[in-house]
Amino acid sequence: MGTVSYEVADGIALVTIDRPDKLNALTLPMYDGLGCAFDRARDDDGVGVVVLTGAGDRAFCVGADLHESIPALADGRFDISHWDGAHQKHSSLHKPVVAAVNGLCLGGGFEIMLSTDLRICSERARFALPEAGVGVVPAGGTLVRLTRQVGYAHAMELLLLGDQVDAADAFRIGLVNRVVPHEQVLATALDTARRLLTRSGTALEVIKASVRQLADMPVEAAFHAEALYGQQAFASADAKEGLAAFAERRPPRFPTRAAVGS
Repeated sequence: MGTVSYEVADGIALVTIDRPDKLNALTLPMYDGLGCAFDRARDDDGVGVVVLTGAGDRAFCVGADLHESIPALADGRFDISHWDGAHQKHSSLHKPVVAAVNGLCLGGGFEIMLSTDLRICSERARFALPEAGVGVVPAGGTLVRLTRQVGYAHAMELLLLGDQVDAADAFRIGLVNRVVPHEQVLATALDTARRLLTRSGTALEVIKASVRQLADMPVEAAFHAEALYGQQAFASADAKEGLAAFAERRPPRFPTRAAVGS
């Protein structure tokens, strides 16, 4: 039936959507499992970064198992908001999430990728939102997020036409950060995660939380809120250590990283 696995090593939580024989299509219990994995990483002081990927080498995730989810939604037996945790709607996970996109990234899988912060994709990756072709819409955060991430014209082309785009086009429009050889996807994502662990945990969480909160605020109110977020970082123990390390010309030993990997 498929699972969502969760492993922690050296401060990195590796979350794997594991149903490769079905291109990592998500069952209803797997959606629950993914939301629980994000919550688990949020609450674990030993985790500083999350890496999200799909099992096998054919797909990151092709979204919901349509034989199960579409009938349940159409019949009113299931509320799509139940998937909010998997889609990181209303999320309080402020640790960075890195997607390792190793193949097909379609529908709900595309939506889950949009909830991540950094995206490393295989040269073989393909992306699409085919929902309109079957009479539904990508309501797992995409109607909100996509125009904010890639701009209106590109977003509407993806939403309305549903055509697949390759890795090069995904990079061109700003959907992913890097395109790498297929066999290097997970290794590159893990290397990115390790680099993030050298940064201040406080700074990364303040950056992520503030970017989410400030995006749609009026400018003057956003500037005021930004100063409050900034003060939170400047007054932190990490900032004191970072400035001391800079003055002493040594690598910082951030207090927020003391428990990570332990």
